[in-house]
Amino acid sequence: MRVGVDAGGTFTDGVAADGGVVKVPSTPADPARAVAGAIDRLGERAAAPVDVLAHGTTIATNALLTRSGAPVAFVTNRGFADIIEIGRQDRPSLYDPFADRPAPLVGRHHRVEVAGRLAPDGTELEPVSTEGLLPLPDGITAAAVSLLHSDLNPAHEQAVARVLRDAGIDVCCSFEVSPEFREYERALTTVVNAYLRAPCRAYLRALAGLAPAVLVLSSAGGLVPVADAVDVPASLLLSGPAAGVLAAASVAAANGFPQAISLDMGGTSTDVCLIRGAVPDAAPGRTVAGFPIRLPSLDVHTIGAGGGSIARIDAGGALTVGPLSAGAVPGPACYGRGGEDATVTDADLVLGRIPPDHPLPGLGTLDVAAARGALDKAGVTAQGVVTVVNAAMEQAVRSVTVARGVDPRDCALVAFGGAGPLHACELADALGITTVVVPPRAGVFSAAGLIAAPRQHDAVRSWPTPASLEGLDAALESLAETARRRAGAGAVASTFVDARYAGQSHELTVARVEDFHDEHARRNGTARPGAPIEVVAIRARARVDAPLGVTDLPAVTRDAVTGPAVVAEEDCTIWIPAGWQGRCGVGGALVIER
Repeated sequence: MRVGVDAGGTFTDGVAADGGVVKVPSTPADPARAVAGAIDRLGERAAAPVDVLAHGTTIATNALLTRSGAPVAFVTNRGFADIIEIGRQDRPSLYDPFADRPAPLVGRHHRVEVAGRLAPDGTELEPVSTEGLLPLPDGITAAAVSLLHSDLNPAHEQAVARVLRDAGIDVCCSFEVSPEFREYERALTTVVNAYLRAPCRAYLRALAGLAPAVLVLSSAGGLVPVADAVDVPASLLLSGPAAGVLAAASVAAANGFPQAISLDMGGTSTDVCLIRGAVPDAAPGRTVAGFPIRLPSLDVHTIGAGGGSIARIDAGGALTVGPLSAGAVPGPACYGRGGEDATVTDADLVLGRIPPDHPLPGLGTLDVAAARGALDKAGVTAQGVVTVVNAAMEQAVRSVTVARGVDPRDCALVAFGGAGPLHACELADALGITTVVVPPRAGVFSAAGLIAAPRQHDAVRSWPTPASLEGLDAALESLAETARRRAGAGAVASTFVDARYAGQSHELTVARVEDFHDEHARRNGTARPGAPIEVVAIRARARVDAPLGVTDLPAVTRDAVTGPAVVAEEDCTIWIPAGWQGRCGVGGALVIER
């Protein structure tokens, strides 16, 4: 039996291939305990042991956000120890002189410089020297090694790594983690990976005993073996959200909406992603906790707005919602677990969008009086809280559509997560969207997406001669073969290039060089046909499809409904305002239109 378990900040959700669903409160102090509990309950319902666990996790994200990784040494070339702190010239807030970048993960006294230098084309100019490399400062047992131009020639990093590994040091090399040009991003990604290894290793190895086969979802939307996840935990920073996006694309396409926007509103955050031609937008990297992570990822935009987001009046007298969250413990005031802060869930309950007599998994019925009391104590109204959080989500959707040359009115909004269907129709109204799709098992939809996620391997490397395309096709095929071999038998590979006009400092990822002009026009409103194009990196993605898709799970029957109405289901609640009508679509999706 195949199961998907998505461990979020507030709830841990599980879905089995036979359609079984569980939702249990997360256990932040020991996340594996909630995962084990979900698996046990799914196995009991099916009266069969679990054979394959497909898992989405927030362990890497939480460790980075809370700065709970392992102490790390940073090894780089002489004169470049401060690259991870200097960064780039951009500021987090252009007009705020007091805005700070996040503090570096490696302090100045934990940075080690070595002699040796490679030319920009990878040719050795000066042999690397490991003299003075050991011992590492303060007895540190993990190191991130990032040397200049090692994306083109890893020999110097390999020499340094041999010395460190022989001394028992856990080493991450940039050519193994992120073999792409741009020294700052490559170095920082390697540091983050080394920083996350210890906390993620303990958690992921604890999962290994929960099923004969355990696979973990990467930020790029593909399942990888636990061993690969342990080696590159930085690739898991969007593990949970990626599953929901994949499933949203599948359900939207099955119901006739290849152009869509996924809206995953959980207890802690909201994640949105643009879907074009039934394929989620991808990105060569993301920024997480203020750090640029140069690893393949779905292009998910995350904001701190969820059902547990705390509402308050700020110092200027304005109502704000999030990013602080009440989490799973104690949770919103209406949970009856000692929480006193007013949250979005409390507001939805007071507005009647969540039936007070409808039991929620693991919580029972909610306390309306406690919710109203928390809102009054905070000096906010339920409608005000909902209006503010909806405005934040509207901006998030615009950032993945309008800001990229896409009209949201041409898309359907696919709403899921425990709170997504409560806010989707109002959000669609604000954006001019006329169709909302609420998939079956919406409250645990990311877990359902895990069942249907493919095995996948992404490979990337710098293209050493940007101005020349000679040998490009052969290099792409070689990289595709590497990706197919790593993904496993039956893998099908696709290739891409990172391209730009000569003289530009940024690039776009396209399937073929010939596609660059059109993509540049769509993204930037202009193109330069005939201008020379440079290729700076090549990519390959190999996939092995899952044995079943998310629309192959047992169908759910939903009745037609006319708003205003509240539809209370086992794992979520749907609010349908006046003027909207819902019908049962493919696979049991509720297609709501106006």
